[in-house]
Amino acid sequence: MRVSRRKLTVVTGLVLAFAVPFAATMLLTGSVAAVSKPEPKKPESSKPEPRMHRLVLPINSDDPTTMRALISTALNLPKYYRERNEPFEIEVVAYNAGVHMLRADTSPVKDLLRVVRGLTPDIRLVVCEATKLGMERAEGHPLVLLDHVDLVPNGPGRIIELQEAGWSYIRS
Repeated sequence: MRVSRRKLTVVTGLVLAFAVPFAATMLLTGSVAAVSKPEPKKPESSKPEPRMHRLVLPINSDDPTTMRALISTALNLPKYYRERNEPFEIEVVAYNAGVHMLRADTSPVKDLLRVVRGLTPDIRLVVCEATKLGMERAEGHPLVLLDHVDLVPNGPGRIIELQEAGWSYIRS
């Protein structure tokens, strides 16, 4: 059986039309030498780790209604996320007139804050040190803060830092 020259040319052309681009692709992408490694199997029951929810709550008002609204948020959100088995953090940042919320002598909500600390012990309460120092100068005596209240150099600066670190922000 004799193959005609024309058929041989057509077959050779078709082989080259597919083989040359395929070989070039394999060489350029390094796929010729690549060895695939099997991925380890994950147990079917493993779920991805739940995302940590972080919230900063600012308070800059001495209005008791605003303070109670903030406390309501600080109580309800952790409960919501606990029911979903998702981790949650809250930081309350008090500055300007909001410092009154965390003062032992002027807080209209100190009893409510004790409840919050009991139900949500991991909540962090912080006061702007710049505001505290200004109040001390104006009043002529050192301020006494509630138990478990920390100081930060600057309240608004702390809020900005937390937001830049991915924390959510809810204004009460």
